[in-house]
Amino acid sequence: MAPDVVGVDWEVATDERMSNVVQRGAAAATPEWAHSVHVEVAPVAPSPAHVWISGHWAWHRNHYVWVPGYWEVPASPGYVWVPGHWAPRGPGFVWIEGRWRAR
Repeated sequence: MAPDVVGVDWEVATDERMSNVVQRGAAAATPEWAHSVHVEVAPVAPSPAHVWISGHWAWHRNHYVWVPGYWEVPASPGYVWVPGHWAPRGPGFVWIEGRWRAR
């Protein structure tokens, strides 16, 4: 496989013919992850007040595990979710937890 990053467009449909697409998106397949992508499909929201908190990879006991996403109601009215992310630190990376913040 080429050492390049490969763009992947994905779609999820309710039928095999893909005539009723309910979610779509794009991801980057990198050589570091063997050009694989992990697509997480959010289920239907329990209510209009709920916000989807995306899943993420977490380092646990010498390997990565997938922590699935979930629905949550904002901590206070007017708050938005800032997703967690991996940030470079020294020779490696550190996970910065997601958090709620005022708009």
